[in-house]
Amino acid sequence: MGPPIRFGRTDDGLDIAYWNVGDGPTLVAMPSLPWSHIQLEWGIPSIRAWYQAIGRGRRLVRYDGRGFGLSAREVPEFSLESDVSDLAAVIDALAVDRFDLYAGLHSGPAAIAFAARHPERVDHLVLFCSYPDGSVHRGNPLTLSTRPIIQQDWAFYSQVVSRLLLGWTDSGAAEAFSDLVRQCTSPEVAARALAATSDFDVTALLGEVRVPTLVLHRPEQRTSSMDNARALAAGIPDVRLSLQPGESIAPFLGDTTAIVREIDAFLTGRQPTDADAAVDAAIAAPMPTGLEASGGISTVVFTDVVGSTELVERLGDEAARDALRALEAATAEAASRRTGRVVKHLGDGSLLEFASTSSALRFANELQAASVEIGLDISIGVAVGEPIREDGDLHGSIVVLASRITSSALAGEVLVSDAVRQLVQGKGFAFDDGGARDLKGFDAQVQVWRLVARS
Repeated sequence: MGPPIRFGRTDDGLDIAYWNVGDGPTLVAMPSLPWSHIQLEWGIPSIRAWYQAIGRGRRLVRYDGRGFGLSAREVPEFSLESDVSDLAAVIDALAVDRFDLYAGLHSGPAAIAFAARHPERVDHLVLFCSYPDGSVHRGNPLTLSTRPIIQQDWAFYSQVVSRLLLGWTDSGAAEAFSDLVRQCTSPEVAARALAATSDFDVTALLGEVRVPTLVLHRPEQRTSSMDNARALAAGIPDVRLSLQPGESIAPFLGDTTAIVREIDAFLTGRQPTDADAAVDAAIAAPMPTGLEASGGISTVVFTDVVGSTELVERLGDEAARDALRALEAATAEAASRRTGRVVKHLGDGSLLEFASTSSALRFANELQAASVEIGLDISIGVAVGEPIREDGDLHGSIVVLASRITSSALAGEVLVSDAVRQLVQGKGFAFDDGGARDLKGFDAQVQVWRLVARS
């Protein structure tokens, strides 16, 4: 299950689909035109892990451009101005004053145009393997040789995009992305949208971009030339050029960790520290490709009613059940506010999953407060890792860890693993040392931390 889908409306009346997850400064990730489907891509582990990584400590926003994914499919025209209009529609729907902006390849020109025209709204601009002049980009040999296939054989072209242009090597992941390409739009719309990029030219606007800009480029990939990166770096006044290893035009393939750390350092103004090691390991870990082990890194939360047996004896069966139903409703409501999902209710507790660790901790504090109003004492345990997913349920060692942490917590406590504490350092959370504990099923002692409730 991906994040909730919402819609903004452009000035010319088109509905633009978007989602947003997490808390903190807003980062808008523009669509990787023309292969964009915000619902399907969330189900591809490497792409989801990429979003979770760049969205760490932020409110991440992602949308489908007109003609693609869940946005309006009947489109009168594609142009640089229409791409800017799609971005503006999402920003207006979010009602956000300032934000950071990420754009890759064909989305770069529209991002540059928006930043040049609205420097008061864009804090930072990140461009990945993009270009200022579409007519120059069109002359790329790989572009010239592959675009005609769109109208000749759509199914085959989807394989070309997945395996040749992006460089997927895992057969399962490659097929999943090929399916995304086929479903995100029609060959006619794809051909029109790509043809329109040849008229994109923001060369004259580069000098007017007055926001700090990071130009990321992979010289080894074949889709966007190094000349494009030089033109961007030479034309934008406050710019940093960062060359990255890798042969894929997709930032979620290859050495993703290095790119994420570069972006994070640029947006936050701090250099990576040893405290980021656990996060880097999670990003770099091989992602599962099978159906039963898909979805990537997430934060797992267990809740448990303390003294549930005594509760029934004290209140009686009917009143106790009413209290537990009220807790389930409060759990679902608090999770929804924090873009989490209730995996299942367990009678006197619940299992939940969150894409954002910060959101999971805020949920835990909110649910503890709600449980007091209901008249129940609960304990909560939080762990982060890569669960196994099957038929909507969660399994695996990280789920067991969250459950065992919950069992060791007292009434009113929120206990978290050490990895959780590291992930949210510097984000306003406070912890007390809960000590190293012997947890059932774990050979070594497990260090836990007690989340300090904030008003």
